[in-house]
Amino acid sequence: MKILVCISSVPDTTSKINFTADKSAFDKNGIQWVINPLDEFALTKAIKLQESQGATVTVVNVGDAGTEAVIRKALAIGANDAVRVNTEAKDSFSVAKEIAKIAQDGGYDLILTGKESIDYNGGAVPGMVAQLLNYAFVNAAVGLDVNGSEATAVREIEGGKETISVKLPAVVAGQKGLVDEKDLIIPNMRGIMSARTKPLNVVEPSNSEVKVEAVSFDSVAPRAAVKLVSADNLDELVRLLHEEAKVI
Repeated sequence: MKILVCISSVPDTTSKINFTADKSAFDKNGIQWVINPLDEFALTKAIKLQESQGATVTVVNVGDAGTEAVIRKALAIGANDAVRVNTEAKDSFSVAKEIAKIAQDGGYDLILTGKESIDYNGGAVPGMVAQLLNYAFVNAAVGLDVNGSEATAVREIEGGKETISVKLPAVVAGQKGLVDEKDLIIPNMRGIMSARTKPLNVVEPSNSEVKVEAVSFDSVAPRAAVKLVSADNLDELVRLLHEEAKVI
């Protein structure tokens, strides 16, 4: 079985987010980049299938050379090889087109990815990839088993969970719960050293069509000053809630 895992490079959640002076772009200075956490659940699941079923695992990333440190970490976790599409990830459609081309050319049985990236939270790429390839698609998966040419996935729905069986090839977008957090793989020294010799193939983009363009960015408004009210001064609390907060 051949598995393709889609990973994106995102700012560490502890990074301070800033934009350029004209607010036209994200300011990358001083940012620590990591594997998108939801993609890491998908990658760990792929490694488990590698161990149990002898699957080969390829990771794919759409990005410039700056993403290669994150790709090497994915290789250190256990992926067999990697592909980087040498173009900036500009919108969901262009990214999905590049991933679909890699998937089609490689003849992969299963495509795993996180349900969304934690920077833009668009959640559109997995479904677009499935549509472009005309593959079965399961979103928000919290469980996955593969038996031959069939996969059984468990996904979260409103008020519960749903179990779905699909024929391979398929696209499965996972989230927290696809594997236990305690099972997420931290690369050891042996993995880090072996990652240096694993193939990382850089390919040029096959498509230049971009359907969405960011016009400007704005930071979240700073929180207003906090007013402390004595626990025994309920009249003042009610007045502030009514006249200033205007919630009652």
